[in-house]
Amino acid sequence: MSISISRVNWDHAAPLLKTVREKVFICEWRIPKTIEFDRNDKSAIHMLVCDDQTQEPIATGRILPSGEISRIAVLSHFRKSHIDKLVLKGLIGIAKDLELNEIFICSPLESVEYFKEHHFRPIGSVYMVAGLPKQKMSCPIKHIGTAKYYLSH
Repeated sequence: MSISISRVNWDHAAPLLKTVREKVFICEWRIPKTIEFDRNDKSAIHMLVCDDQTQEPIATGRILPSGEISRIAVLSHFRKSHIDKLVLKGLIGIAKDLELNEIFICSPLESVEYFKEHHFRPIGSVYMVAGLPKQKMSCPIKHIGTAKYYLSH
């Protein structure tokens, strides 16, 4: 399988980004559309992965100027290819280009211990998003090069 990974902004790539996120977050996870697509999409830098053969979008993720990484989505039949790692690597590259000191994630509770093992630390208390418990976690950017990250879907 051959893929293309691009940095894109919302104004130019919204239809492609929405296609992936609607299939993953709205259809699979049952996240309400009003929660999934927020005002942060316009200020974020997005990663878009497309299948080179079909030219169809297959994965996406975003990073906000604050360093928050979110909305990483990979279509179900591409998940075994570990494309989420490529998206995350691209988003971390953007964080470094922006000269950010830290990145943030909103981790599902079942992944908190994993992220702790990779230099992330919890911030604040557990909270709910669309009925799912989350924990905000941060990691100094200086620790990023030493860890390998895996995201759950």
